[in-house]
Amino acid sequence: MKNIFDTVADLLLTNNKYKAEDGKLLKAVVYSDVMAMSDDLLTLLLSNEDVKETFFKDVQGTLVFDKQKFAWFMESKEFLPDSYTSYTNKIGLTHNGNFISQTNDVVLDFPYKDCVLEGGQDKDDQKRSEIFYNETIASDEISRMLAPKVFTNAKRYTAVGEKDLTGELDPDTIHVEEKTGITFNDDDNLIIKGNNLIALASILKRYEGKVKCIYIDPPYNTQNDSFNYNDSFNHSTWLTFMKNRLELARKLLREDGSIFVQCDDNEQAYLKVLMDGIFGRDNFVCCAIFEKVKIRKNSAKYFSESHEYVLIFSKKKLLWNRNLLPRKDTSNYKNPDNDPRGVWIPVPIHANHFYEANYKIVKPNGVVLERPKNQSWRLSEENFKRHVNENRIWWGNGNSYPMIKKFLSEVQNGLVPRTIFYYEETGGGPAGDKALKDLFNGKKVFDNPKPEGLLEMIFQIATNPSDLVLDFHLGSGTTAAVAHKMGRRYIGVEQMDYIQDITVERLKKVLEGEQGGISKAQNWHGGGSFVYCELKEDANTLITTIQNATEDTIESVKAAIYADERIVPYLTKQELADADKDFENLTLEEKKQVLIKLVDKNKLYVNASDMDDESYHVSDDDKKFTKSFYKGV
Repeated sequence: MKNIFDTVADLLLTNNKYKAEDGKLLKAVVYSDVMAMSDDLLTLLLSNEDVKETFFKDVQGTLVFDKQKFAWFMESKEFLPDSYTSYTNKIGLTHNGNFISQTNDVVLDFPYKDCVLEGGQDKDDQKRSEIFYNETIASDEISRMLAPKVFTNAKRYTAVGEKDLTGELDPDTIHVEEKTGITFNDDDNLIIKGNNLIALASILKRYEGKVKCIYIDPPYNTQNDSFNYNDSFNHSTWLTFMKNRLELARKLLREDGSIFVQCDDNEQAYLKVLMDGIFGRDNFVCCAIFEKVKIRKNSAKYFSESHEYVLIFSKKKLLWNRNLLPRKDTSNYKNPDNDPRGVWIPVPIHANHFYEANYKIVKPNGVVLERPKNQSWRLSEENFKRHVNENRIWWGNGNSYPMIKKFLSEVQNGLVPRTIFYYEETGGGPAGDKALKDLFNGKKVFDNPKPEGLLEMIFQIATNPSDLVLDFHLGSGTTAAVAHKMGRRYIGVEQMDYIQDITVERLKKVLEGEQGGISKAQNWHGGGSFVYCELKEDANTLITTIQNATEDTIESVKAAIYADERIVPYLTKQELADADKDFENLTLEEKKQVLIKLVDKNKLYVNASDMDDESYHVSDDDKKFTKSFYKGV
């Protein structure tokens, strides 16, 4: 299958006007004819359906040529190998290509902003160089990449059996329905292993507009985290990576939904502006602070880092209603006079604010009180008398000022969330570490897991029981574990290989009734279920064959790849030529890397539309589960 570059080049070279003596394209001549809107050029371009569809727009029966789009297209091929972007080689705030010194509007522009990056890394120490798929040039490839996929290896984990008197469940009672042709139900919790961009595009078919809250803790692009991409444009690569996923995430949110994105100083400022563009600046709620540590690090070079950020956006702010946080401590409410209305706290009757309330208060013991100097009474004289008649004043002793009774029953049922998630409220970073170590026999299995207390607060603010939450950077599984204990439905996506050994194992312990994290606060004793599945990969076997090849077998493996009609159509002539070049002189490891690069992982996932193609070897159980997932959508 030709890409659009090859198609246009071959078409133009059919006209000798655009062909040099060595057979190469005379781009300057083409460009001149583009600017002049040459009849010959337009006729030539209209002769090919793919070219016509790409560069002409039908406006009420008239075809209009997009001259600027085609002119940029002619220049873009030489921008970077395998990478196409219309954005300048600079990151900054621009509007319509002009930096903010020239305009009053602010938009974040960066190289590859008009591209899609698959981001197929599945190991923490893995480094990848990936193609950027331009939204115009590679629209076919993107459409195929983001088409709904086949699911495989579906299992339903369920806690079954009777609880003993302690409320604990025997670990042996975890029941797994595996390889039995299970189907997916509306109330199922879901854990997916696979590329999170492709998974988001797949679940969109079922869950568009249904997710109440999204929380993600993506890689921070610190050069020490899991965002390890061999790219000289690391910063813009990260922004492209996030933009692609956040655009799909917005589609998944309910109209009254919200998204919480955790980050640090490395990208926080840019991420905020990026999210302004995706979710709308008017839908920005706040940038909250997560206090992750209390201890001052005296060895810090500049400042001792104590916090991270949580950027919070609603989908439609006018429809989003945050909940109050539960009031956990009411110990300061007393009832010293046995008031039948219940416990109360004393509120001073005077304040630093100036009110036009200037009267004398006569206490029952006859003491006359003037308002304090530079202060005023909180109540007007009329309102004060009403409070006296309703026994809402605590007179105190001697010459002390009276107090206003503020009854607990009159106070709102919860607390307004603050923009700081304090260490004392969440347990900070150490709480996340401890929770996982307790679950895995004291072994450190994950770097920087988030504390369950943080997710508990977020879900208390943004969700209600049975609401659906999503985390597509699931990591160790904190989001799913907290959602399960709080009675929220959840979808979790993780593409790293540790999902089986850490994430799923943690959730199995949740089903058993583990008592770490927020379990006691939520009165959690186990139960429930979740479904685990994977995006089906088609060429995993081939990649394994490449990795296991020897000097004696590597040539035959190469021949098999070149003969595979499911791979070759996605490769350009240049890519095949590059792979052939000096192949026999490469080391075995270099030969493997060349061949693995040809088996582009973007093409490995099997589209649901192809599941009946026998060449993909989709089992009956996988067909049954996949059809049940997409049923009715």
